[in-house]
Amino acid sequence: MKTLQFREAIAEAMSEEMRRDDTIYLMGEEVAEYNGAYKASKGMLDEFGAKRVIDTPISENGFSGIGVGSAMNGNRPIIEFMTFNFSLVAIDQIINNAAKMRQMSGGQFNIPIVFRGPTASAGQLAATHSQAFESWYANCPGLKVVVPSNPADAKGLLKSAIRDDDPVIFMESEQMYGDKGEVPEGEYLIPLGVAEIKRKGKDVTIVSFGKIIKEAYKAADDLAKEGIECEIIDLRTVRPMDKDTILESVKKTNRLVILEEAWPFGNVATEISYIVQNEAFDYLDAPIIKINTADTPAPYSPALFKEWLPSSEDVVKAVKKVLYK
Repeated sequence: MKTLQFREAIAEAMSEEMRRDDTIYLMGEEVAEYNGAYKASKGMLDEFGAKRVIDTPISENGFSGIGVGSAMNGNRPIIEFMTFNFSLVAIDQIINNAAKMRQMSGGQFNIPIVFRGPTASAGQLAATHSQAFESWYANCPGLKVVVPSNPADAKGLLKSAIRDDDPVIFMESEQMYGDKGEVPEGEYLIPLGVAEIKRKGKDVTIVSFGKIIKEAYKAADDLAKEGIECEIIDLRTVRPMDKDTILESVKKTNRLVILEEAWPFGNVATEISYIVQNEAFDYLDAPIIKINTADTPAPYSPALFKEWLPSSEDVVKAVKKVLYK
């Protein structure tokens, strides 16, 4: 094992894949000369040159469209958005072209493309730069949606995403790029669509993904002091979703709390709640609780933002509620 920052794991995954396959290239704003807005492509321009690490104008719809077209012609582009808030400018290319081309062409065209960049909130960036669109993209057939929470998962999942023959939405976090973690030496892949039990427990299942899962870890540590054992599942891939891992855990613990940094209406937690009540209803000893952001745009004020974002205290309260404590 070696220790890498999250941004280094991302850069290493892209570089290893680009060395393996010369049809892969990286394109986006400031990915080349500036080494990436968050230094997630540091050193790649020097190694691969300007034909494979390409700086673009501020035109997400334009360079995303170029990526889709080049994928139809045998390339495997990685499109970086400086933030997934900016992907809204390119959503026509992602939803109407990348996601649908395989079906609309009768299977004549695969679209092996990765759209990646930071998602959700990152402190005082205000309403239009603090949004989580995982459930939006997961709602669209034809797209796979990946949200890693640590460097090791990020590297293994990104390598799998780049090799996938379908479009993958790969969502990171500005607040995780500096996180350090152990990463296996040598070649490894983590398959898409497989969740991982990060912490075993018998009293309650907590499902989460992305950077907000850290609040679940904090809550589990606090609850352990009171003798409450939490089982924490990291989805890693939102779509396709590993429902079997969730269901098996709920059948053991009989209680479920879902923690997600997203608005409460029609999100990933909503889908998980439906799956569990539909396929494991008789195993539940308490109603499912989902923890989300407040149902408002993200505030700029740090005091208001703290109230808006889910916390470990919210998780502790939810766990005690499903345990009737």
